[in-house]
Amino acid sequence: MPDFAIKSKKIVTPTGIRPGVVRIEGGRIAAVLPHDAPVDGPVTDAGEWAVLPGLIDPHVHLNEPGRTDWEGFDTGTRAALAGGLTTLVDMPLNSSPVTTSVANFEQKLAATPGQLHVNCGFWGGIVPGNAAEVEPLIARGVLGFKAFLTHSGIDDFPNATEADLRAVMPVLARHGLPLLVHCELSEEDDAWKQGDKRSYQNYLASRPKRWEDEAIALMIRLCRDTGCPVHIVHLSSADSLAQLAQAKAEGLPLTVETGQHYLFFNAEDLLDGQTRYKCAPPIRERANNEQLWQALQTGLIDFVATDHSPAPPALKQIDAGDFTTAWGGIASLQLALPALWTAAQPRGATLLDLARWLSANPAKLIGQAHHRGRIEPGYAADLLVLDADATFTVTEAGLQHRHKVSPYVGETLRGVVEQTYLAGALAYQRPDVVRLNQGQILTR
Repeated sequence: MPDFAIKSKKIVTPTGIRPGVVRIEGGRIAAVLPHDAPVDGPVTDAGEWAVLPGLIDPHVHLNEPGRTDWEGFDTGTRAALAGGLTTLVDMPLNSSPVTTSVANFEQKLAATPGQLHVNCGFWGGIVPGNAAEVEPLIARGVLGFKAFLTHSGIDDFPNATEADLRAVMPVLARHGLPLLVHCELSEEDDAWKQGDKRSYQNYLASRPKRWEDEAIALMIRLCRDTGCPVHIVHLSSADSLAQLAQAKAEGLPLTVETGQHYLFFNAEDLLDGQTRYKCAPPIRERANNEQLWQALQTGLIDFVATDHSPAPPALKQIDAGDFTTAWGGIASLQLALPALWTAAQPRGATLLDLARWLSANPAKLIGQAHHRGRIEPGYAADLLVLDADATFTVTEAGLQHRHKVSPYVGETLRGVVEQTYLAGALAYQRPDVVRLNQGQILTR
């Protein structure tokens, strides 16, 4: 990549926001210089726009291969670029086949050429009976593993039992790889489906906090027993914060994420029939979500990830508004930053917080903390240029996702991504993706 520099009055570095010049050489950050430092070669002056490390989202469902009418690598990673994301990690479902064996992983990798517009890593899956595939998948390069403690929504990715996890967690501990867990210990009771199928409150009551709390308690015990790094995905129950705080104080290798939608929306505001808001665990009440905010701001929750889980509009049951049959997933990859920033800024958060929640801390989970997620010499020149004060209204036409169904459509958000750089090359300049096929496959 050509050497050049980006100049801004707001460079977001790990030690603070300051005027400066980011010197880029060979696709990496060579230096962060004073704002008035002389620089040889071309300089891009971002003025008052902020320069941040490119976003990292370790919780994305891109659904290739096999789901030809769902989101795929091409549209998903285009949307990522437009949102300032430079690295994502693809979940082992909902592709067909699921990534639970090396043979299946090879099919996933074979679907990527010419379609990766940002860097992409992959999680392997833990399901009953695939323990023998764990070490071969590690050798092939997965960044860690994902398991469900309840039905995943996909029959070929069944939930793991405690016995399944105890069989594989010592292996992951030996390799230092994380186990990501969807924490709900559900009970077989479909009585709620006999009630008002369009009622959000009916759906919310069908997935109580207790399911999450009991599942998280199980994972804390397994983390303690095995020494395996455990990552709790999309935390929605604030009732689990106390046990998570105790586990972290104990020094267990435990990390936690929540999702933008749990911080932006509140159950009291969701209208019946609005299935675009359906996800699992569900969006909970305002008082609960304010506790999630406090935990994020104190560092108990490590970071925020979208859990981008798109589906064809018919599966979201938009016309029928039926929560009993609608697909549970929020499409929001392109909006990761503005959705969070819009809700965070009134709570006193800064761009330093954004960089920590969306870049630096996710980089730790995926084993890239020494390579990505910070503006420091030696790090990849994966950057975004942000007009932090500008606002925009989300429209379907403005989304790069293949399907435009998102609960954020119609919302006015703060924070406009003006440019995205991948390895020092300009890949997105609002409103257009300008450089394609530059993403790399990441392995441990």
